[in-house]
Amino acid sequence: MFVQQLEPVADSLGLSALVATLPLLTVLVLLGAVRMKAHRAGLIGLCVAVAVAWLVFGMPLGQTVSSAAQGAVFGLFPILWIVVNALWVYRMTVRTRHFDILRRSFGRLSDDPRIQALVVAFCFGALLEALAGFGAPVAISAVMLVALGFDPVRAAVVALVANTAPVAFGAMGTPVVTLAQVTGIPLDTVATVVGRQTPLLALVVPLLLVALVDGRRGLRETWVPALVCGFAFAAAQFAASNYVSAQLADIGAALAGAGALVAVPHARRPAAEPVRAAVLTGARSEDLDHDDPRADVLRAYAPYALIVAIFSVAQIPPVKDFLTEATRTFDWPFLDVADPAGDPVGGNVFSLPLVATGGTLVLLAGFGTAAVLGVHARVAAREWAATVHELRFAILTVTSVLALAYVMNLSGQAAAIGHFVADAGAGLAFLSPVLGWFGVAVTGSDTSANALFGALQVTAAEQSGLSPELLAAANSSGGVLGKMISPQNLTIACAAVGLAGREGDLLRKVLPWSLGLLLVMCLIVVGQSTAALGWMLP
Repeated sequence: MFVQQLEPVADSLGLSALVATLPLLTVLVLLGAVRMKAHRAGLIGLCVAVAVAWLVFGMPLGQTVSSAAQGAVFGLFPILWIVVNALWVYRMTVRTRHFDILRRSFGRLSDDPRIQALVVAFCFGALLEALAGFGAPVAISAVMLVALGFDPVRAAVVALVANTAPVAFGAMGTPVVTLAQVTGIPLDTVATVVGRQTPLLALVVPLLLVALVDGRRGLRETWVPALVCGFAFAAAQFAASNYVSAQLADIGAALAGAGALVAVPHARRPAAEPVRAAVLTGARSEDLDHDDPRADVLRAYAPYALIVAIFSVAQIPPVKDFLTEATRTFDWPFLDVADPAGDPVGGNVFSLPLVATGGTLVLLAGFGTAAVLGVHARVAAREWAATVHELRFAILTVTSVLALAYVMNLSGQAAAIGHFVADAGAGLAFLSPVLGWFGVAVTGSDTSANALFGALQVTAAEQSGLSPELLAAANSSGGVLGKMISPQNLTIACAAVGLAGREGDLLRKVLPWSLGLLLVMCLIVVGQSTAALGWMLP
């Protein structure tokens, strides 16, 4: 048995924590300063984590390698299993041109560019985040806005700022699933707390979007539909994450937000020509005027309806119990780790949810999508293989980052950092979202930031007397606000709208909003750690 040590360096917690940060610093410097590709930075960081675990923290090399292997396996299944299948569904809609039908359907909902920004960037962007994530919502939303006549810079900024509230539950709940795994906190508990933080952002972001599109006039004239949209989104995200399923939180929120927006009479009024002239400075795509048969429109919406239906059925208690029976739990080979108190850690045991996992349910929806859209089995298989090829570097990045996180967690590196950070005391509640924000700003992924810092947040919370569930959730909720300034997302946005090389211009436009919303989230978490807002927590 390997027993974790907190002070292996000169019997000093401070020095031990400093050495334990080397893997994280390596990744952050390589990504932020050297601008190395994320998959390479992740692999180098993993090597550093293995060296520190073995040579400094005294973890046997065999157990160190085994812990890295467990992290990589978890990265592949269930995390990337969800992402690959979700993106596969999207690719089939693009191949059959049903995605274009969906885009035209959105364009016909309103000719007011401020409402179009809410429908496309906020609601549909959230749906894309729920199904795919990893930059797809920003790229697709920005392109759709440019097709509607938006100026490329404005389209990119709106798409980036809109991609905040849904991120914590994106890719079928991948970030919170990862957070639950690395912290040992049950998924339902983590999702419940995150679902009482990020919906508060959803109340603000739509108002911010209409202001970004049309300034004070946009806020003055369209605050009602923006507020209704945000409230419906927030209510649905809260309800789904707390009482239904974390995987359905963004899907339900996106549909509720769009439905509420369409139901507001104000949203369907024609926009005044001065508004359109001031906002729509680009060329409007001519194919938006094409009328699609009702049957084709229904088929375009079918994939998302299938996903909602399958996930909803999977939450029915008898069905859920039946699916859970296929889960396999076993002792992970060559791993026998105890915490500093001598108690075995949860990482010694590994659970493999073969059927009761989001990826398998999305795969079933994918089969249904292929049937409804008329995609031949051979073509669907080729699209799945093409999806894996498209995500090959993302797959390498996620597996290496999760392997790094598992090595740090099981070797005691994260515990040493957490015990040291706990000296911040009550101030830790304010700094907790900042750590998640910083992690996402550098890695571009709330999933990666949760894997890197989730266990650290829990350890620090336990040592400082704060709620581990609160700080773990704060890592994810704060992280969503770093998404808009991450180099990866900025590059994706620029490439999508033809602004290659102008990432700096976009950064200057979105950074103030990122910092402002981060401050709001920090204050929310501080309030939830005290009696002021503590009543909000379960």
